[in-house]
Amino acid sequence: MKILLATGRKAEGMVKDAVRTTNFAHIDCDVLTQDLSIAAFSTPKSLRKAFEKHFISKKSDYDLILLSGLCKADFSRLEKEITTPIRLGPRHAYDIGDTLQFAEEMQFSSHIPADVFLAEKRKENAKQQLYKLESGVKEKFSIKGVKIGGGVRMKICAELVDATRLNEGEIHQKIEHFMNSGADIIDIGIHVGANPGEVKKAVKAVLAFAPDVPLSVDTLDAELILAGIETGADMVLSLNKENISEVGDEIRENDIVAVVIPDFDASDKNNESLFANIKRAKEQGIKHVIADPVLNAVGYGIAKSLYNYYLFRLQDKSTPLFFGVGNVTELMDADSVGINATLAGIASELNADILFTPEYSDKAIGSVRELRIASEMMTLAKARKSAPKDVGFDLLMLKEKRRKPVVQLQDKELIVAKGDKKWRLDPKGCFKIGICEIEGEGDSDKKIYAEHSPTGKRIVGRSAKEVMDTILRLDMVSLLEHVSYLSKELTKAELALRLNRSYEQDEALF
Repeated sequence: MKILLATGRKAEGMVKDAVRTTNFAHIDCDVLTQDLSIAAFSTPKSLRKAFEKHFISKKSDYDLILLSGLCKADFSRLEKEITTPIRLGPRHAYDIGDTLQFAEEMQFSSHIPADVFLAEKRKENAKQQLYKLESGVKEKFSIKGVKIGGGVRMKICAELVDATRLNEGEIHQKIEHFMNSGADIIDIGIHVGANPGEVKKAVKAVLAFAPDVPLSVDTLDAELILAGIETGADMVLSLNKENISEVGDEIRENDIVAVVIPDFDASDKNNESLFANIKRAKEQGIKHVIADPVLNAVGYGIAKSLYNYYLFRLQDKSTPLFFGVGNVTELMDADSVGINATLAGIASELNADILFTPEYSDKAIGSVRELRIASEMMTLAKARKSAPKDVGFDLLMLKEKRRKPVVQLQDKELIVAKGDKKWRLDPKGCFKIGICEIEGEGDSDKKIYAEHSPTGKRIVGRSAKEVMDTILRLDMVSLLEHVSYLSKELTKAELALRLNRSYEQDEALF
């Protein structure tokens, strides 16, 4: 395949270096430098002129011409003239190699940069593969259509902590957040001292909002388990020798899924106790059992509990496995993203089937979404027999997959930046900036707001740019230093929004 890379004088060296370091036997690549400094400013006129200067024929013998991914001009007419597809390449020269690698198998876009196009294509392909993998596996059983066991994707069970203390509106808001985050199962956490009436009320509130979503009740109290089953729960957390005989008949008759745990007095014989309880459950006629060896927090025996999981899987390769990730994330002052990804990877190697988490503490908010993505990553990695890398999804938030080159400047004629300590009030007023929730739209639709004084006008938007553009369009600022300040604060607010952090005007974000 013959490809022509059209660039400008400034990027010529970087593009040629990128081509030299790219070694694909099936690609023959040339570089065409146009008579302009910056490749992003390419136009049909500049490309035609360069083409006519370097090639005798007006017709191209190339299979593809790639421009800078930052180009905005329309090349469709020139494309017809030279009978060669003209498409956007990557935005940066260091992505040329990755682009050329897929040049034969993909039709690049005339308006989406190749690096963005490839990322979107990988994600789309990953979603299609996940769907095929999920569709092609025969599960052990299903809960309201959600497949469990047999090698399907690990499902995410999200706990509504102390749901029995929440009103219906609060329950609905939390469920909406969990469902938008990718939860497969909703778990009703039951507070200590709850009564059957409170359990029934919570179950009804969940079913009213999400009747098609699998629902579990989270308690060891037999009376409360029975209340949950009576009201419509699909799964019970958890059974041990203390309650199996009391609730076993109801679970069997209603075909309820049961998570079975070891007994609390069997710490030295964890798995022996777990297998004994599984046997008790089956003797009661409970068909659908999920085993939970119980994952302990760091400092409370996490290594030993992981060893118990490993030993369980050596002895029992088919019983679906429950993995309580939240026990670790909630009790560690570290960002949950990496912890959830790592634990999901360990769970995947153990062939676990359900990843369980609340989002109780502020530092664990987002865990449901993180585990859903991690679960998908592990499913794809396992299918491809690879590490969970370059699968189409990732959980990178603050760190980069690949660092961009740093510009090198000579230490001469540089103006050293210096902040101005003077402050002037803008004659047109000032702004209070923050993050808000629009009433009725819920937590999933937070926005940046800028409230103007003295007019009281409130501007809301999802990005710093659209809020700042609106402020300028409405002519609400008159000083350049005020524009600079607002741009800085709005950008901080946008970062806080993206990272799900708190924002306070004039305070450091980190």
